[in-house]
Amino acid sequence: MNETARALSDLPTRPVRPVTDDEVATFRADGVVVLRGVLQPEWIEVVAGSVDRVVGSGEAVDLGPMGGAEPGAPAFVGGVDHWHTDPVLEAFALRSPLAELVAGLLTSDTVHLWEDSVLVKEPGSPSPTFFHTDAGYFHLTGRQVCTTWVPLDAATPESGVVRWVRGSHLDEVDYRPNLFVSADPIPGTLGEIVPDVLGTPELAERLVTFDVEPGDVTVHHARTLHGAPPNRSDRRRRAVSVRYTGDDARYLHKPGLPDRPGLDQVTDGDPVGPPWCPRAWPRD
Repeated sequence: MNETARALSDLPTRPVRPVTDDEVATFRADGVVVLRGVLQPEWIEVVAGSVDRVVGSGEAVDLGPMGGAEPGAPAFVGGVDHWHTDPVLEAFALRSPLAELVAGLLTSDTVHLWEDSVLVKEPGSPSPTFFHTDAGYFHLTGRQVCTTWVPLDAATPESGVVRWVRGSHLDEVDYRPNLFVSADPIPGTLGEIVPDVLGTPELAERLVTFDVEPGDVTVHHARTLHGAPPNRSDRRRRAVSVRYTGDDARYLHKPGLPDRPGLDQVTDGDPVGPPWCPRAWPRD
């Protein structure tokens, strides 16, 4: 066992506390819940180091120009599937407390990793995250699919913390995925255009957000509409999202979406699982 592996093996695998019945009920009703103080500082420290390495290495890219940000503007850096190449992020996705928390919220016997992403808005970044549902980007169907959003810095609306439309996961609407930093849909995809949430009173009045600290985790359903404002503060807004599936998740090839490893090896209706989506809960 090398030094990195040994250090990671010493990190806690269980959350500071389990999810409560009230948190499960909130997740079911609202499609989003904030879990306060469930991650240990040791995880935040090592994950922040890996995120800084990913951003500095160029493995993640500045999304701002796709949304019209001026050259030289403070960046909004994003990247996907860094768990494949970074041992810390792999351990975070598969052996941290996250999967156990997700199993409790989804009331799922098993939890599999779908993907992770790094999301960093530098101080003064002008790029909003346009409202979308994660389900639109996934070659998946099923109700037991969710995203964990893990802040590595204290985050507020001023610094670009996420906003969610409560209860939108229960709306029977399949939205087209957009370009994330633009309202323009991804060409060739199917579904309805995401509405102007802030300009639609029925949706805007359902918005909820949370001031969060490192150690907190927000979890939202894959069908919950959400977005985030620019970072208007003088602080970084670093976060890692890890997306998981539960018992009822099945593959569904969707036109227009980017390919992913193993997608050509599965058929619509196949259950999600290894080798392309490793099991994160229960652990071996």
